[in-house]
Amino acid sequence: MVSAALVALAAAVLVAPGHTAAARLRRVTGTDVGGRRLPRPTAALWVVLGATTVAGLVAGAGGAAAGLLAGTIWARRRVARRAALAAALAGTELADALTRICDELRAGAHPAAALAGIDSDGVTARDALRPAEAALRLGETVPAALARSALHSALTADVDRVAAAWALSDRHGVPLATLLASVATDVRWRVDFGNRVRAELAGPRATATVLTLLPVLGLAFGQLMGADPIGVLRDGLLGAVLLVGGTLLTAAGVAWSERILAAAVPR
Repeated sequence: MVSAALVALAAAVLVAPGHTAAARLRRVTGTDVGGRRLPRPTAALWVVLGATTVAGLVAGAGGAAAGLLAGTIWARRRVARRAALAAALAGTELADALTRICDELRAGAHPAAALAGIDSDGVTARDALRPAEAALRLGETVPAALARSALHSALTADVDRVAAAWALSDRHGVPLATLLASVATDVRWRVDFGNRVRAELAGPRATATVLTLLPVLGLAFGQLMGADPIGVLRDGLLGAVLLVGGTLLTAAGVAWSERILAAAVPR
């Protein structure tokens, strides 16, 4: 064993890349010729590749397909949860920015002056309200500027409410601070209610996760008992069909449960 380890170490030293090869490797894995960073693999990608590889080694081609599907489902759930958290944070930032604007308007500030302070607001709210600030500075209409701006997807509906409130104020003379305060209250209530609902759904979501993992636990217990279910799944086309079909049914159950849970959160 010691001799084999020494031989492997010597071989690794002999094939170690030189300066030119190492520079090429850095360009491929980290930095291109222009000095820009290339996109690095995300954690979700590593999970998908790892699940595919491990399942393929355990259960063959069918296992690789099942692992790829399972890893993809996990990655999509992770992206959806991060998007929900980002949407809640964006809504909070917008509500805070609208509250600040309302306070300045009630203190007698001009709308252009109130919007000029968006640099102190959150990043997402600042990007969403920047077209309105530019429109007032250039003498354009705010609702039209907000309508044609490229917005954060999580704030599109809320910024549409801001544009509608501004248009209502311009058309009928309703105090702008009152209308924007109503929009801010609605946004803040929706974010707070959504956070409470997600917290209360933690238990059902954990139950759904346990139910999703039960088939895997069943395979493990069957293997420990000597029934060899993994051998059956590795055996030819029938085993692959059973494994992939079971994974598809599990994926359908996960999608169904996530849809039910997501429907309870206000948008």
